[in-house]
Amino acid sequence: MSGQPVEVLVVEDDSADLELTLRALKRHNLVNEIRVARDGAEAIRVIFGDAQVPPMDPPPRVVLLDLKLPRLSGLDVLRRIKGDQRTRRIPVVVLTSSQEDRDIAACYEAGANSYIVKPVRFEQFVEAMRVVGLFWMVIASPPYVGDSAASSAGRPTG
Repeated sequence: MSGQPVEVLVVEDDSADLELTLRALKRHNLVNEIRVARDGAEAIRVIFGDAQVPPMDPPPRVVLLDLKLPRLSGLDVLRRIKGDQRTRRIPVVVLTSSQEDRDIAACYEAGANSYIVKPVRFEQFVEAMRVVGLFWMVIASPPYVGDSAASSAGRPTG
């Protein structure tokens, strides 16, 4: 890492999907720093820290979250992020192959900011990532997440 704040946390266990996601995000130069977690438990450890690792400070501007993850499901990760006062404002984009109505409903119920079904074709996938990156990194204002995020961004807290 270059020492810059992490802008995107990608939580993806499938190496082919991870490579596509990283290539698509980097192709349009919308993201400077990307951090990867390969399962749900690692994502929780990265965001919240543990005895060996401090939590991300500042937190990521957006989390791209696969739903079908080992060790801890993406839905469980989403619930943990949105259920904690310190992280509930972090935008979470569920990026998954599941088109199941129950998965979509459960994610929105848990607080997902958007739910995107991964396109099968590479060019469609790249375009979807361009739009996601453009919206969350350029158009949308990042939410105030915590004291350190506000002070590091120079944002007023009131």
